[in-house]
Amino acid sequence: MSGGVLIGLILGTPLIGAVLISLCGRWPNVRETVTLTTAISLFVLVSQMIGPIAAGETLRLSLAEPIPGLEIAFQLEPLGMVFAMLASGLWIVTSVYAIGYMRSNNEPYQTSFFAFFAIAICGAMGVAMAGNLLTLFIFYEVLTLSTWPLVTHNRNEAAKQGGRVYLGILLATSIGLLLPAIIWTYSITGTLDFTPGGILELDSISPLAATLLLTMFVLGVGKAAVMPMHRWLPAAMVAPTPVSALLHAVAVVKAGVFTITKVVIYIFGLDFLATLPLEKFLVYLAGFTVIAASLVALRQVEIKRMLAYSTVSQLSYIVLAALVLAPFAEIGAAIHIVAHAFGKITLFFCAGAIYIAAKKTRVDQLHGIAWRMPFTMVAFTIGAVSMIGVPPTAGFVSKWYIVAGAFQVDNFFVLAVLAISTGLNAAYFLPIVFRAFFQAETVPPAKDHGEAPWPMAAALTLTAALTILFFFFNGPVVDFEKGILEVAS
Repeated sequence: MSGGVLIGLILGTPLIGAVLISLCGRWPNVRETVTLTTAISLFVLVSQMIGPIAAGETLRLSLAEPIPGLEIAFQLEPLGMVFAMLASGLWIVTSVYAIGYMRSNNEPYQTSFFAFFAIAICGAMGVAMAGNLLTLFIFYEVLTLSTWPLVTHNRNEAAKQGGRVYLGILLATSIGLLLPAIIWTYSITGTLDFTPGGILELDSISPLAATLLLTMFVLGVGKAAVMPMHRWLPAAMVAPTPVSALLHAVAVVKAGVFTITKVVIYIFGLDFLATLPLEKFLVYLAGFTVIAASLVALRQVEIKRMLAYSTVSQLSYIVLAALVLAPFAEIGAAIHIVAHAFGKITLFFCAGAIYIAAKKTRVDQLHGIAWRMPFTMVAFTIGAVSMIGVPPTAGFVSKWYIVAGAFQVDNFFVLAVLAISTGLNAAYFLPIVFRAFFQAETVPPAKDHGEAPWPMAAALTLTAALTILFFFFNGPVVDFEKGILEVAS
């Protein structure tokens, strides 16, 4: 099978799945079988690309040329390979979890939920495999528009308000900042292709203008949630928990930090960025976001809002690492995309399980809950420890590389940010663990509950296991990212 055909199948599979899901709405068992079959098929297709990418082959597909010299084209490289594998693999796990959640909670509109979820995954695949900024922008917007119905799934006033904030901020940033940045880049270079080493040159743009352009990219990618463009993320917590998992771990925020990493490596290039003295301003902005979001998370009482602000902080780890401009830090940025996905999806799965089984949504309601839900709270502990960055979890690996990168360039500001944020992460996660395991139950449960339904318990157990396994078996991701830097240097 040629690379172009394979890329076409990867893009088409979730769209076909969305159509079939819609047609099977009257038969829930069939609909959910189609959902799982589509998710598994996509993961198998994406897996077929590992060998060729590892061997250094180029997989490319050109669909159209709407503007002379600008194609809607796809070309997979190692960073995109990691994102595509992550999103397609976690779609399977999230689908299993969502089936248990949606049925147990008697959620309405389940058919449209699974259909739009599939379309969102198509958007994530397009972002992962985009060969240029034009293609990436198109599928970035597909991802925004297809997740808006998921955020507003409950269709009550709170959901509508959350949806307005979600859609308003993401469209305003992408159309108001990201699109002009893309057009400006094309006017300077005559191309939007992702090129190892970057496409910008010192004689084509002044350092001040280049810094402004980079700022437009960083703030224009609203999905990366760098402050002050972060408010859409906590606003979207009105959505059902499987949607929160999609937003935080599977596709949306990962598309944001993936886009910024691609722009840094393939549009600007590390050597070019190193010549921009004002580039450090964005390092400081990302560092501020890490600390400020952690402080806000520390004050939250709603579990999902606390996790949302934790995500805002953790995403800026990736932005910070990408802008450090050190080889180890760039590897750390890519690894943290994976590490955060495994850890944060586990935490959201646990929050949803607690809600379904015990109808509890607040941190101060979790006293003694580990004795009723031991699997859930052990998984929560693993996810929390990974967010803090303690071995043997995935979060330790990514922090190791980011710290090593900061030492490579003597960036003590980044080291201070990491040290402070690690302490703050511990300050809002560890009390929950202590309360759940070592304090007596003070809030009576809504019923004499145990664990959540088995699909939910199985999904959160698997993602917790992946959070630990990635600590030991992260070599392929590290090797992929080393290959990027060798080509780009």
